[in-house]
Amino acid sequence: MLERLEKNMERNEPPRGPHDKDPYKDLRAALHKKVVAELSGLQLGPESNMEEVAERARVLIMQNLVNENGSLSRAEKERLASEIINDAIGYGPITPLLQDPEVTEIMVNGPEAVYVERQGKLELTGIKFRDNEHVSHIIEKIVSPIGRRVDESSPMVDARLPDGSRVNVIIPPLSLTGPVMTIRKFYRDPLTVEDLIKLGTLTAEMAEFLEACVKGRLNIVVSGGTGSGKTTTLNVLSSFIPDNERIITVEDSAELQLRQEHVITLESRPPNIEGKGAVTIRDLVRNCLRMRPDRIVVGEVRSGEALDMLQAMNTGHDGSLTTGHANSPRDMLSRLETMVLMAGMDIPVRAIREQISSAIDLIIHQSRMKDGSRKITHITEVQGMEGDVITLQDLFVFRQTGFDNEGRITGRFEATGIKPRFTGKLEAYGIKLRSDLFAGDYW
Repeated sequence: MLERLEKNMERNEPPRGPHDKDPYKDLRAALHKKVVAELSGLQLGPESNMEEVAERARVLIMQNLVNENGSLSRAEKERLASEIINDAIGYGPITPLLQDPEVTEIMVNGPEAVYVERQGKLELTGIKFRDNEHVSHIIEKIVSPIGRRVDESSPMVDARLPDGSRVNVIIPPLSLTGPVMTIRKFYRDPLTVEDLIKLGTLTAEMAEFLEACVKGRLNIVVSGGTGSGKTTTLNVLSSFIPDNERIITVEDSAELQLRQEHVITLESRPPNIEGKGAVTIRDLVRNCLRMRPDRIVVGEVRSGEALDMLQAMNTGHDGSLTTGHANSPRDMLSRLETMVLMAGMDIPVRAIREQISSAIDLIIHQSRMKDGSRKITHITEVQGMEGDVITLQDLFVFRQTGFDNEGRITGRFEATGIKPRFTGKLEAYGIKLRSDLFAGDYW
């Protein structure tokens, strides 16, 4: 851990730009070097945690500030200490935002503008980086530990923080506003189905139905737009998988937080600087079929891996779960058709639709509403083919009725009254659904 700490500190030494007007620039740089030197001499064992290191660094910094400049106020000393610690063992100025449970997304638009999302609303913070180089240091600190790189030859990257938060980076020359970083935070403790019910994402009856579908080994796709909560819902669905099953997850950046004992996590790999060595989601999906999975969970299908996923669902790997970007359950089917064609196989459209209709049992569509809340707006059964068209049947829907005085969405979840065709499959696993789940009641 000490070696990693030293590298992080060296990489985050305050930059010395020609336009830097920070009055504490020289003092900060001198303190930074002293802290690095003194912490390097500490005997930090494997049981040491970053909170202990941060506290030790704070003590060292405050001692040096007393010795070097007695004219600084207490508030100025605390601010300098926090800045140095955040740069050295945290993620720079955005460290407090990462620790704030109310912040769900952080958007760094170059060094001068940092936005956050709180309760579904965007707001500008007063946080600033010193310059572009400062932002680049923090980006490097995030992407290096997971083997990713970002430079002019590879100016875009998807990465993740140790807690699973998703990070996207794009830098000049593609970004004209400087390095841009977007962090979608994950809850330190993954949300449970009870949490989603409290948040109004779904009802207890819908949750009971979805739990039965997962335990009954139905193939499920979670669809929705960007930021609609698809991965969170996939996490909750995965929590219903029995502990005695072997689960293999396939993702671009490992984000799923499964709590079962027998979980294997696979993560794709981008090409190296020579453009070689890439391992795609499709490669991993094909490989995991040889790993004796009971369940395959693909974080998101975007391209030709959709074909391999459908084939797996059609060849005995029941109970598979995945997500995809779409605006409705019907759009999700169209997207799947397009993604299968991206695999480069010359397959007739009807054959693709037959594969989709026989592979997928259920589509859960989630939306991010205008007030920032997330709701499961459709739970839709894929019933099969009628002619050349895949037939869908909504089982549960959310009906929006308006807004309340505080601008929050009002509405109700509704069962359509249709009993799904796959109830026989569920009963084969000993799962019997309550008949009143589909009675058309409103909740």
